[in-house]
Amino acid sequence: MRLLYNLGIWLYYLLLRIAAIRNKKAQKWIAGRKDIFIRLKEAIKPGELILWFHASSLGEFEQGRPVIEAIRALSPEYKILLTFFSPSGYELRKDYPFADYVFYLPLDTPRNAARFIEIVQPKKAFFIKYEFWYNFLTQLKKAEVPTYIFSALFRPSQVFFKPWGKWYLGAIRTFEQIFVQNQESYNLLAKYNFNNVSLSGDTRLDRVGQIADASPRLEKLESFCTGQKIIIAGSTWPEDEAFLIPYINQQLDGIKFVIAPHEVTPQSLERISSALGKSFVYLSTATNKALALADVLIVDGYGSLNSIYRYGHIAYVGGGFTSGIHSILEPAVFGLPVIFGPDYHKFQEAHDMLSIGAANCINNAEEFVVQMDRYLGDPEKLSTASSMASGYVNKNRGASKAIVKFLFPS
Repeated sequence: MRLLYNLGIWLYYLLLRIAAIRNKKAQKWIAGRKDIFIRLKEAIKPGELILWFHASSLGEFEQGRPVIEAIRALSPEYKILLTFFSPSGYELRKDYPFADYVFYLPLDTPRNAARFIEIVQPKKAFFIKYEFWYNFLTQLKKAEVPTYIFSALFRPSQVFFKPWGKWYLGAIRTFEQIFVQNQESYNLLAKYNFNNVSLSGDTRLDRVGQIADASPRLEKLESFCTGQKIIIAGSTWPEDEAFLIPYINQQLDGIKFVIAPHEVTPQSLERISSALGKSFVYLSTATNKALALADVLIVDGYGSLNSIYRYGHIAYVGGGFTSGIHSILEPAVFGLPVIFGPDYHKFQEAHDMLSIGAANCINNAEEFVVQMDRYLGDPEKLSTASSMASGYVNKNRGASKAIVKFLFPS
């Protein structure tokens, strides 16, 4: 089975090489790993005390960020090495100021893993949420590097809990300590005789809390939102917009909408603007006067959605009709009840918020309209859901502090 795993890794690499002929993301994935061991050797000085953090992509990095920054403040004698698997994380955070070194993760082969660890010589290694690279984990264990994973989630459907995947479970046993998000993960690992598990919660709640605390006020949003009910559709895909835009086009005065597509491209902006039957402006170019008159604000850039949620009353978060919902904690921290599509089951916060009435799942356009009517037609219901949303985030902050205290007791 290990041979099949390694063959699968090489097949994945071959497919990426083929995709890179036309796909820009695949091109960045390949180019970012070119001469990576040479560059690592040139960057890292012998004798440095390295703490290695690995995140798959941007979302996992943001999840791990409170832990990285707390450890950096507590133990400045260490150098921080941050690696990413995906270009969507690396390209946006390659200049992250709290890391001394930022690289792509080499392909998970036995030779690559051994070379990486030999060069880096990490004192500790940290993986975030779902990163279970077999060769890296086994090589870290062989090198006697204490290795941890935090904000982890485990489900019976994962390969290492299947009869044919028990060989992979050995890699999970290499972790010195496993910090899990929920009781279900804790119980599942206990069933397989893990006794190095801590139920610490989700560090993303700390991160969205930090973002909200530092969130700036946006003059353009204040011009757009004055005196109106604001519905924010964040990280939308075409499947979401297929029913969101018809709904927007039917609305009367007194309600305004913000649309922030997940992928900001000329094609996505044209797709949205051409379907709108209401007056709209783009965030980057709109004047305050135009904002006051417009019905719809289209977010045509990245990085502002976290602050924009401050101005909303209800949020729809996209991705639930594609590959999985995007962050529902970002609007929740500002007290926005959240609506999303049916692909949410891998996200603990979605289950939690549904259970307390801070979120709603819809399966089609009709259900979306019904839920919107419930909120807009019942101010008390909307207020209660709003309080539940912000209360959920505030109540569950603190995972990062607990993890750091465990790792660096004083």
